[in-house]
Amino acid sequence: MDDEPAAYGLWSLVVINSLVFIIFAFSFFKPRTTRDWRSFGAFSAFLVALFTEMYGFPLTIYFFSGWLASRYPGIDFLAHDSGHLLEVLAGWRANPHFGPFHVASDLLIIAGFALLAMSWRVLYEAQRAHRVAMTGPYAYLRHPQYAAFMLIMVGFLLQWPTVITAGMFPILVLMYVRLARHEERDAIAEFGEEYIRYAARTPAFLPHPRREEGQAR
Repeated sequence: MDDEPAAYGLWSLVVINSLVFIIFAFSFFKPRTTRDWRSFGAFSAFLVALFTEMYGFPLTIYFFSGWLASRYPGIDFLAHDSGHLLEVLAGWRANPHFGPFHVASDLLIIAGFALLAMSWRVLYEAQRAHRVAMTGPYAYLRHPQYAAFMLIMVGFLLQWPTVITAGMFPILVLMYVRLARHEERDAIAEFGEEYIRYAARTPAFLPHPRREEGQAR
């Protein structure tokens, strides 16, 4: 980790990685409404900010450079591997791509994209049939697509934490919660008691064991 060459200023990688993940997410999410585009746009901005620091300009490294240099002398923080800050802080000195935080990150990102894909299929069929989506991931969460975006973002934060993305994350979570509430009001207006009963027994973002109708939140 100490002798790696500087690995920033690679703006082509910023563009390529941003486009790959944005297009990949778009293929599963397929935004249609204004709210869909707003949520997808915020997620895309998170990815662009992430890859800008990962391959373009390491703002977080520069911001904490004095503390990092004094706390971890001998480590070249302009080397790419050193940008995996959680592995460095935890004392992991082998390849950071096999470190505990990176492995957890990979699992969360894969799980997030898988949840996004499964949710879209169920929602698409429900919209075509003009009914409440209640099967697949929707049997456990009212908003699995937003939960998927949150999982992916947490995964990337574990892999490459930055000041900007860490600051964006709670703002985006709040935005998704507000968007979900708007969608639920629309669903109640459209489906009435059927959606109210579904919402009463199904949590919004975090799954939990089944409860009696009317007790779930």
